[in-house]
Amino acid sequence: MSEPGRRLVAARDIDSDRRRGGEIRVLLGPRTVGSISGFMGVANLAPGERIAEHYHPYSEEFLYVARGAIVVDLDDEPVPVGTGEALYVAVNVRHRLRNVADEPAEVVFQLGPLAPRPELGHVDTESAAEPSAVGVPAGLPEAGP
Repeated sequence: MSEPGRRLVAARDIDSDRRRGGEIRVLLGPRTVGSISGFMGVANLAPGERIAEHYHPYSEEFLYVARGAIVVDLDDEPVPVGTGEALYVAVNVRHRLRNVADEPAEVVFQLGPLAPRPELGHVDTESAAEPSAVGVPAGLPEAGP
């Protein structure tokens, strides 16, 4: 779709970002469609994979599990989320997504509003490789969950 005000984006056409764990694809955002109020995408987690803990100083995050099941650690409290369930993550709440099941999980995420500057949109509290790293700002407005 190329009509003004409309833009169709397919997950298969977006490169995955694996820096924080899993496969994250921002489908609709400032870089892909020029959105100004937020962004949405999809995260795929294989069994045993996780998306490293982080928080968003300006944005609320909405998660919907389209396939599989995950555990979301909200300020260190584990919350199981299964297929067809959604979870709200408030501003400044630390969260980590983990697939502890035996099957892949697909999670749709949406964040808004956008941070005033890209480097303020996402703050990592651990790295994808090592859960103990703290306070590393990520400078990406479209970092996803």
